[in-house]
Amino acid sequence: MNDAANTSITLTLLYSPEPRVVDERTLCCATGTTVVQALEQSGLLRDHPEIALHDADAFVVGIWGRKTTPDHVLRDLDRLEIYRALTVDPMVARRERFQKQGAGRTGLFSKRRPGAKPGY
Repeated sequence: MNDAANTSITLTLLYSPEPRVVDERTLCCATGTTVVQALEQSGLLRDHPEIALHDADAFVVGIWGRKTTPDHVLRDLDRLEIYRALTVDPMVARRERFQKQGAGRTGLFSKRRPGAKPGY
């Protein structure tokens, strides 16, 4: 067996600084590397100074879509994601899209049978 394969792990790191822009990096690091160590080694914190992991309200870190802690030990083929704070409440955005499409004329409620209640 190759000892080098047992002492290193491969990670994918993702960060989206703005909508429709993704910074994706692949990193090989030693077994036992924590989330913070991987972020420092990848250069993401240097290239994106707006990332402030100490501010739990602004940025959250996750592995494959599940929230994790900065001292979590990573495993081979983990996908480390940095989430930024939402700029718009999803329910507000949905309401605005619905109003923009025209609630009664288009979309789901465009065809009503005669005498039916509005919205059904």
